[in-house]
Formats: sequence, C-alpha cells, structure tokens
Amino acid sequence: MKQIGNWKRISLRMKKSALYALFIMLSIAPLFAAAQHDGGTDRNTATAQTGRAKYVFLFIGDGMAMPQISSAEVFATARSSTDISITKLGFTRFPASGLTTTYDAGTFITDSASAVTAIATGNKTLSGVINMDPGKTTSYKTIAEYAHEAGMKVGVVSSVTLDHATPAGFFAKVPSRSNYYDIAVQMAQSGFEYFAGGGLLQPTGKNNDQPDVIQMAKAQGYTYVNSRDAFNALKPGVGKTLAINATLQDAGSLPYELDRKAGDLSLADYTRKGIELLDNPNGFFLMVEGGKIDWACHANDAGAAISDVLALDNAIKEAVSFAEAHPQETLIVVTGDHETGGMTIGFAGTQYDTFFDKVALQKISFVAFNDGVLTPYKKNTPKAQSKLSDLIPAIQQSFGLDYTKLSAFQKEQLEFAFQRSMANEIERPVAEDQFLLYGGYEPLTVKITQIMNQTAGIGWTSYAHTGVPVPTFAAGAHQELFYGYYDNTDIFRKLASAMNLSVAAR
Repeated sequence: MKQIGNWKRISLRMKKSALYALFIMLSIAPLFAAAQHDGGTDRNTATAQTGRAKYVFLFIGDGMAMPQISSAEVFATARSSTDISITKLGFTRFPASGLTTTYDAGTFITDSASAVTAIATGNKTLSGVINMDPGKTTSYKTIAEYAHEAGMKVGVVSSVTLDHATPAGFFAKVPSRSNYYDIAVQMAQSGFEYFAGGGLLQPTGKNNDQPDVIQMAKAQGYTYVNSRDAFNALKPGVGKTLAINATLQDAGSLPYELDRKAGDLSLADYTRKGIELLDNPNGFFLMVEGGKIDWACHANDAGAAISDVLALDNAIKEAVSFAEAHPQETLIVVTGDHETGGMTIGFAGTQYDTFFDKVALQKISFVAFNDGVLTPYKKNTPKAQSKLSDLIPAIQQSFGLDYTKLSAFQKEQLEFAFQRSMANEIERPVAEDQFLLYGGYEPLTVKITQIMNQTAGIGWTSYAHTGVPVPTFAAGAHQELFYGYYDNTDIFRKLASAMNLSVAAR
C-alpha cells in the first residue's frame, strides 16, 4: 500500500545518518489532511484501510513535550553545524502528528499515574491513581490487556523501574502508584510475554517481609535474566521473559544515557530484543518508555534530558527497521505523558542567543556526579575542612564548566550551594526562596546544571510537571487516526481502532 510508504527507504536513510544513526529521513505522504477534526474522536478520523495494525509500538517519553524534543533537535544541529537550522529527530519526521491535552480528573497538571491511565484505558482519574476511577473502586482494562485477549503478545519496556507509574499503567490497577509491591505482583501475574529494562523498587515488599516477586515470576513461567550475556542469549521460543539490566542507577533504573558505559544495554537493545521475542503471526503490542527524560527534567538537567530523548529516538529506530518487513501491518506511535520542568529554549541572561554546543561539554548526569564525586567528598571531608576549590577540577571535568570564566555572581551562587550541600541541607526547605533555588535536590549539583543550562540559553520554571499539551506522532498502518488536537484518552481509542479491538465504551 503506497500510502504507508517505503519502510525500506526510511531505514536506508536512517542508517546513513551522521549523528547516532538517529535522524530518519521519512518521506511518507499522508493520506488525510489535518482538517475536519473536531476533537480527535474516532468518528471523524475514519480510516480507508480495512486491515488491522497487527504490530503496534507505543513509545512514551515521560516528561517529554515540544521543549524537550526541540532542545534535542537544536542540540543535534549545534553539534553538527554552525547554521541556524533544525536537524529533526527520526520520530518528528513521522508523517502524522497531533497535539494532545494531558489534564486529569482533578487538576490541569497531571502526574504520570493519571496520565498513563488516560492513555492506556481511555479514562480520566486522579493523580497518583493507576487504572482505577477517581473513587478508587472501579478498575479499568488496559489497551495491552485487550490486545493480549485478542491473541497478540505484549511487551513492556522502561528505562525506569518496571513498577513505576508508566509501565505499571499497562498491567496494574492500584489506588496508589506508591503500592510498588502490589504493582510488581500484578506484573508477575499478568501473563504478558516480555518485561524489560529497569528493576523493581520493592521486590520483597516495603518492609522486606513479602514473597520475592522475582521468584513469583519464575513460578509463573518467566525466564529471568539480569546479565548482558544471558540477555543476548535469549531466542524466540524462550517464552515469557523478565529481563532486568545488570547495571542499575538512581533507585533501580537504567543509567542515564550520559552515564551508560560501553557494553551496557540500552533502551534500543531492549526494544530490539523485544521485537525478536514477541514477533509472531498473531502480532504484538510493545510499549517502550523513556522514563528518565522526566527524572532529568525534574532536576533541571538539560544535558541528561536531551541525551535520553536521543536514546528514545534510537529505540524508535528499531521499530522503523522492523516495519520494513511488515509495511502494511505496523503502526508506530510516539507521545509524552506530560511536560516536566517548564523547560524552554531561551533564558533572560542570554536574551535571543543560544549556545547548545556547551551542552555537549557535559559528560555525566547530575546523579552520576552526586554518586561519584559529591557524596564521597561529603562522607570523607569534615565540613569545617571542606572547600569548593577541592571540587572545581571534578566540576570542570564532569560538566565542562570553566570556573575562571564564571561571573562573580555565579561563583557566589556556587559557593552558597556548596555550603548548603556540605551541611546536608538537601531536603525541601520551607522557605520559598530556598525551594525555588534547589527544589529539594542536592544544592551544589542542581546549581551547576542550572548555570550550565543558563549559559547554553535554556530556562526552567519548575521542578515538577506542567500543564501544556504534548505532541503525538504516528507512522504506518492507520497513521491518519493521529492527526488533530485531541485528549490523551483518545489515544486509547485510536489504538483500539487501529488494532480492530472491541473495547468498552467510555
């Protein structure tokens, strides 16, 4: 079907890319104009195709809206050229795109739990609630469960822990996203064929007094692997699989892309293996989350956020490559659950100028700096003997921040933040001015990233989520369903329509 495009040509262009092999030259002409959409319901996005989307990918960039996407594109351009232009990411070249609202049942600024409930079930709920109604008495069936019941295999991949809100949103029903053990138990009992990426926050319960979920999963027939060699050895026919990364960071997640070592598994690796294990004549549904985009934006670490957006784009490349063999039956959808941080391209101190090449000087994330530099220094150095000058070489090596070129005001800010860190004043202070400075993060580290960002021309307004809409992109079978301006609950119905699933009414 010509309207779907030549996936082979897409992949060839992708392989020729000069930057991380991420920038896919898609030239698929859309069948349907973006007009005639009154809110994104399926009534006015009817498709001319009769076959169902048999292989469906849903990629979610947690905390990812246009600022994060545009920053990654500007960064890619700045690294490869001095021209004022945009090097688009692979998924931003997808032929169909729309804009998606994210409010939940109680607030215009959603959290990940209520956002994923909307995407996965088509229902609004309160922040913190996963796949239950606002009264926390009625459970909702997810798009993944509908697909599974229809005979499709199902996979869930995330760069954060598998019991975190977004991955949990495709298999769990809990009144609180903090019920990590209950979520993990439901994962083991789900019957889904592939779980991969980060670990589990409470595998033996909050007080370490419950049956081990890993052993529970094994008893349910899951093959459990947690090494690269064992992961690479997985072959089709292995059956249900639970694959947890050997290297975990930041409460059990994959390392930030900035911190990933040579030989460590990536989000793209987990996506590629998921395709290999899930591929079957009945089709599959695979959800992949770039979860640490959100975490980096909470900490106002633009370098880490941009790198993880690029890592997600690299994972999407694997889906595009798969679609070559199934051009008429594959649908790829990319969206975000909300925006995080109030990120913007533009800072008052640089006015109309940006210097994104400075972002490339950052070598590690804020977490890696805390774990590898600041925390050991605090542990081994009495406060009375501590000096910011002791850490200047490590700051410059880690972030490329030249202390000698900082203004007197910036140096004063770093010194003040250093003193607060050495006093272990990292809890969110009551004083408004102190919260606005650090947001509950390690003061010295967040001040370093803030100065880095500001120097590059990147601004932030929050350490939390914001209420702006997020973009949604689609390519492949029934891509035309995803044009327009619609709510996040409509993504559920659009996916169900594309897969020809009979789902419960709103």
